[in-house]
Amino acid sequence: MARNGLSSQTLVLMVISIAINMIGGQLVSMLKLPIFLDSIGTLLSAILAGPIIGMLTGLLTNLIWGLLTGPIAAAFAPVAMVIGLVAGLLASIGWFRTLPKVILSGVVITLAVTIVAVPIRTYLFAGVTGSGADFFVAYVHSMGSNLIESVAMTVLGINLIDKVLVAIIVWLLVRNMSQRTLRNFPAMAVVR
Repeated sequence: MARNGLSSQTLVLMVISIAINMIGGQLVSMLKLPIFLDSIGTLLSAILAGPIIGMLTGLLTNLIWGLLTGPIAAAFAPVAMVIGLVAGLLASIGWFRTLPKVILSGVVITLAVTIVAVPIRTYLFAGVTGSGADFFVAYVHSMGSNLIESVAMTVLGINLIDKVLVAIIVWLLVRNMSQRTLRNFPAMAVVR
């Protein structure tokens, strides 16, 4: 396995990260909160193991979730992949070392997510996905914005809160991990 770039520690990290994503997302979905919290594991794997592992974790999370709950989660797999890619790239250049950079990383991830999520949410689902964000799409649309503008403003606003919060949570988790655990993930040198 290690010859192919996937160590047993990386595979365990991915499985745990997928579970974290699904638990966070399901809790938020059940409570109909206007955030997502379904990318904590994706950021965790991206920061610890790099952008490719982050992308793969995001992809697998959404495909598994789509099989278990319906096609909406699977349709957003490209969004989850972008989250993993951008978080991993930002971590590799040291953007997860200090709190201000972590917050800025959440903003950059949000901008990337918005570019990918708006067309999916608009054209596949007419702005309605069953999440707590639907209320905001409807409200902005009722105030005179067209559907694309309504979805874009909602996606940008909600993801800004969500991705900054997720980035801070993951940064705190990683900073409090033991050195023994972190030794298994050489990419961590750019975070600490």
